Amino acid sequence: MKITAPLIKEEINNLKAGEYVYITGTIYTARDAAHKRMYEAIKNGEKLPINLENNIIYYMGPSPAREGNVIGSAGPTTSSRMDKYTPDMLDLGLKGMIGKGKRSEEVKDAIVRNNATYFAAVGGAGALLSKCIKKSEVIAYDDLGTEAIRKLEVVDFPAIVVIDSSGNNLYEMVLDSNK
Repeated sequence: MKITAPLIKEEINNLKAGEYVYITGTIYTARDAAHKRMYEAIKNGEKLPINLENNIIYYMGPSPAREGNVIGSAGPTTSSRMDKYTPDMLDLGLKGMIGKGKRSEEVKDAIVRNNATYFAAVGGAGALLSKCIKKSEVIAYDDLGTEAIRKLEVVDFPAIVVIDSSGNNLYEMVLDSNK
């Protein structure tokens, strides 16, 4: 299924755990250090460097781009490292996250509460994923290097719906089917 970022409610509602999607549009990157700064800004009532409303954050810190490339290897990082920050960001309108691995029950509850979704990208496929990124621009926290927030323009970026807006979790479904 092809979807467009930023996400719209109807698209989110149609996504089901286990579905493959191809994302085209604008997404943002942020990892641990950027999440910590955004979380502190939220707690201090400060303005965030990006508008979270309907957007997707990709948990990724790219390697340096080789000559002639937009970005270096762009594989996902472990999502659970962002779990303590994620419910607040979802409550501010974030609608999608891309990473790898399991999420906490608090994140799953916040996904359902905010009609959002969690996608997984294939770990170890960063070089291939980078080919779907057509433009990359650092827009905040430049001092964080690879952990700076980037605005990406992507075309047919492949992902799998892991947790859908109803709370169905692909990882739990697979475990249940193996019993």
